[in-house]
Amino acid sequence: MKTTVSWLTIALASLLISACAAVGSSNGGAGETEIRSGKIEQITPTQMQTNHDSGVGAILGGLAGVGIGSLIGSGTGRDVAMVAGALAGAAGGNYAEKKRYDQPKDAQQIIVRVRSGVLVSVTQPVNPVLSKGMNVYIEGNGNDARVVPQS
Repeated sequence: MKTTVSWLTIALASLLISACAAVGSSNGGAGETEIRSGKIEQITPTQMQTNHDSGVGAILGGLAGVGIGSLIGSGTGRDVAMVAGALAGAAGGNYAEKKRYDQPKDAQQIIVRVRSGVLVSVTQPVNPVLSKGMNVYIEGNGNDARVVPQS
């Protein structure tokens, strides 16, 4: 019984520690950002997936499941109830998090012709200030690129 509880504790601690790791922190913090300038050629309404799959729902659900499972029975039955509660709670918490936070959001696909003549497409959350023909900056690159008006 002590071995099962020890393994369960180690697994839960590992899960909690790995969930605390910073996502995208490999670039060493603040640094240079590429900024390009151009003119908006086209704006198309679209939707984009959110990036809210943090795993917090699964962790909290698992902890709640362990707590509830610990109230059931004694001995080996209690250990089994704790493990089953952790698994069921983690699955339920993950499902609830996805239903609540992982919904598509309104966005806009913006096509900008930069000064070199190249067309750049950026999909970002809706910015009502932007309009066709406006001079803009494209800050960043890849998934982090954003179109902002020149002031």
